[in-house]
Amino acid sequence: MSKKPEQKQEQPQHQDPIAIKKIESIFSRERVITEDSNEARELFNKSRFGTLLETGKVQLSLIEALYLLAKNRLAVLDGKSKEIQFSSLLKKSMKVEPNIWIRYCVFRDIRDRGYIIKTALKFGADFRVYDRGIKPGEDHAKWIVYPVHEGEALTWYDFAAKNRVAHSTKKKLLIGIVDDEGDVTYYEIRWLRP
Repeated sequence: MSKKPEQKQEQPQHQDPIAIKKIESIFSRERVITEDSNEARELFNKSRFGTLLETGKVQLSLIEALYLLAKNRLAVLDGKSKEIQFSSLLKKSMKVEPNIWIRYCVFRDIRDRGYIIKTALKFGADFRVYDRGIKPGEDHAKWIVYPVHEGEALTWYDFAAKNRVAHSTKKKLLIGIVDDEGDVTYYEIRWLRP
């Protein structure tokens, strides 16, 4: 039986409060909606966090909100305007998506390496990753990524299905294996013709 991965307590990274203003946002079930501000739109325009709404606000996924909260770029408020801390947001997110910690570890690692990572539900994968310097809409993603805990079993059938999805979408397959400490090791898989 596999042991549940340890969830490191993320500590917000300290930055000069004058240099970067925290963007206020509201937690709303499965999403986080930012304030209507230039800073929020800059997150989308420069780094492609979230989806830009017609209202000028940005809708963030729970993983994006966790990442930005840990980076001290976001303040997440509940319905009573009380600030939600990282551990509380993680706990709320796990009710919606029990596997979110494994997915977050991969998301955080890829973002920290300078890549843009977005969901890939339409491809049947967890994430799609764009090569450095490429933004969604400018070109296609280079990889699709499946996060897996190191103690989790992956059958040959699952492996073949994931590889087929990557091949049919003309992307490389990355399996991101997360250990109990939250560190990630990647394996890139490609079809080869003899």
